[in-house]
Amino acid sequence: MTSEQGTIDPTAAGASTADREIVLTRVFDARPELVFQAWTDPRHLPHWWGPDGFTITLHECEVRVGGTCRFTMHGPDGTDYPNRIVYREIVRPERLVYDHGDDVDDDPNMFLVTVTFGDEGGRTRLTSRMLFPTAAQRNGAAAYGAVELGNQTMAKLAEYLKTM
Repeated sequence: MTSEQGTIDPTAAGASTADREIVLTRVFDARPELVFQAWTDPRHLPHWWGPDGFTITLHECEVRVGGTCRFTMHGPDGTDYPNRIVYREIVRPERLVYDHGDDVDDDPNMFLVTVTFGDEGGRTRLTSRMLFPTAAQRNGAAAYGAVELGNQTMAKLAEYLKTM
């Protein structure tokens, strides 16, 4: 499998958002339809979502515009991280746009995620763009390890796709 590790790309979205964005990219040896299915079918998410050592408990997942996906990530140290995703746009199998944050109403740290699934001759170039409300929030996520943790999650997805 050829892959590109995620990086922080300050020019990815232009000058207006560059200081608030983290971009991860990876090429998978699977067609976009399959990668999209792994990303959106609730049966698949618990098998790969989250960094190394993490598991998730899926509480609900309704992948439709306006739908919500709620899950708890369980860290290897026993810490629970409640998550909520609210879908804004779904273009099967090309694009997902959603808000992602803690599982609380009016989360001030919620950020916008745009995931694209580009077809490269039967392989998929997945690009995940995380746009934070402020540069400080983006920098906090980067300092926490968002790029490395995201790369670990993508590696788990690559392994899971081999089983589908």
